[in-house]
This record gives sequence, structure tokens and C-alpha cells, in this order.
Amino acid sequence: MQRRTFLFAVSAVAFSGSLWQEAAMASAGTSPYGPLLPPDANGVALPAGFTSRVVARSGRAVGGILWHPAPDGGACFPDGSGWIYVSNSEIPLAGGVSALKFRADGSIDRAYRILNGTNLNCAGGATPWNTWLSCEEIFRGRVYETDPYGSRSAQPRNAMGRFKHEAAACDPDHRVVYLTEDEEDGCFYRFVPGTWGDLSSGRLDVLCAGPMWKKVPDPGPAVFEKQTRHQVSDALHFDGGEGCYYAGGVCYFTAKGDHKVWAYDAAGNVLGTAYEGGGTLDGIDNITGSRAGDLYVAEDGGNMEINIITPDRVVAPIMRLDGQGSSEITGPAFSPDGSRLYFSSQRGTSGERAGTGGITYEVTGPFRR
Repeated sequence: MQRRTFLFAVSAVAFSGSLWQEAAMASAGTSPYGPLLPPDANGVALPAGFTSRVVARSGRAVGGILWHPAPDGGACFPDGSGWIYVSNSEIPLAGGVSALKFRADGSIDRAYRILNGTNLNCAGGATPWNTWLSCEEIFRGRVYETDPYGSRSAQPRNAMGRFKHEAAACDPDHRVVYLTEDEEDGCFYRFVPGTWGDLSSGRLDVLCAGPMWKKVPDPGPAVFEKQTRHQVSDALHFDGGEGCYYAGGVCYFTAKGDHKVWAYDAAGNVLGTAYEGGGTLDGIDNITGSRAGDLYVAEDGGNMEINIITPDRVVAPIMRLDGQGSSEITGPAFSPDGSRLYFSSQRGTSGERAGTGGITYEVTGPFRR
């Protein structure tokens, strides 16, 4: 990850006034891929040289199963000469996770379920040991560690806290997992496992003023007890925590109510921003990145774009879905070789909250990598 510009933005919180604004604000500019062309046959507007295809639709057969409703957070995993894309289902009671297995030529080999019977599985995060952390966005929700390859049963990781989970990002450098919380006064957490690679036990910390980390006294409070975000008096609060992505010593996380892409420099213990609302990026939600150092941020509503934020702080759309303004873009993730970007429109053209119109896409092209 190229860190110099983003870390300059992060360090800018030490200043004030116009200097801080100049340093911290990414600005609209020209995409490194050029302007968006008119929408293709799939309704996807892309730069020249890029193509799209629909790989799955909610309620329709794909790879031997019916693709789940309300597709949300996702990630890709290597699988021999092919790869696997996993996708959460953000519906009550029957949420869970499905997986699409791709062959080396990009064709779909099969699809299968890796988690069942859970609630409103929203976002999550991949681990360095190739498991998928699927997060429940409900009161006292859990994190479930799942196996993308379908060999092992999913396990709840209660030590990671019982709250309205959104996303997770593993930091192998400091051996912690960062967690976001989708509440109007949500917190930013880190889970410190007793043994790296084993998430069954450990300590849950919350980011506080300073910034500094403090232990959450009771990560799994009962219904009528003080919830995690209210247990530490000087905890920092973020309005609607969403996506979370770690690279190059920095954890980037989004907050839809703050209209910001926050950036936590783990090595320097500094909190700042990589983007603040007001530009081309609206409805800030899921986030991922590429090996070239670019961030890709999906919109919940807005004009249904995925925007790139380059290391020199240029923000520009690289994809737009037309006619789907009542939906949201979810689950952006690159294939292991960086040549394909997967994402979903959770409610598609129907806009139904049940997510029966969900569409999962693949975009192929000359991505920077």
C-alpha cells in the first residue's frame, strides 16, 4: 500500500484551520481510468476497456443453489487456479452467507452455503488464514467465522463482542481485528486475540479520546445491561460505522452519518480522515482497496457509484449503476489477481427492502495493481 499521501492526511489532525482542511480533504478529479461511458447492456457505466457481467441474481439458480436475497458484504479467496467470492445475506433469521466458486477461466464451477440461520448479515472481513468473518447487524449481534471452502462449520466468536456489528478488518502487523458498529453513536473497536489466528478468546478494546485504547469491561452484556458503546466514558463515537479495510499500517473505516472515510494509523496511533463528504462520493458505505494503493468506496444510495480514492487524494467514480437509486452497492472485493471486481446491488431495480431483486456483478478490466 502506498501510504505517504494518506498518512499525511491522517497526521493533519495535529493542525487546525485551512492547513488541516487542505491536508485532509481528498478532492474530485480525473479518474486514472478516464470518464465513465454510457451504461452497457447490464446498466453498468464503466470507463473504456472495462466490461461487466451479472454472475448471480437473488432467488434465481446459480451453481446449484438459489442465490440469497439482499446480498451485502463480500470478499474473494484463492482456490487453486480459481477463486471464491463469498457474500452475506442481510435478511432476518435466514441471513447467512453463500459462496460462488470460479474456475481459472472465470466460469462458475458451483455455489454453496457456508452459514445459515443468522440475522441480518451485513458486512464482515477476510482473515489472513482465509476465513470470512460475517457480522450480524442486530442488537447484540455476533461475529461468525466461516469457511469459504465449505469444509468446516461456522463458529460464533462471542469474545469479539455482542453489538450491532458491521465490518471487520484484520491487522496482521499488530495482530488485532478492527470492528465497526452501525449505531448513531457507534464505536470503533479492536479485538486482541489471545493467539493470533484463533479468535475464540481475547480482549475487546474501544478507541477513546487521545486517541487511546481502553478495554471494554463486558463485551457480551445482557439485554438490559449497559451496552459496549456506553461502557467506557471517553470512548469516541462515529455516526453509523460501515466498511473497514486495513493496508500498509492504516485502517480505513467509513461512517455514513459522518460522511467520512476515517483513517487510523496503527503504528503512529493517530486518527484522521482520508475523505470528507461534499464531493463526488456520497452515501459512504463499504470499502476495499487494491495492491496499487487505491481505495474503492461503494455508495449506499447517492447516484449508485463506486468511487476510487487514489494515493494522491483524487476522488472519482469508476462505476455507476443506472435506474437503481433505491438500492445500495455492497460487497466490493477484488479477485486474488486483482483483475476482477465483484460487488452487488442489494435491491436491484425493484428497491424492495426484502432484497429479492439483488444482483451480483463482476467487472473485468485494466485495474491498477
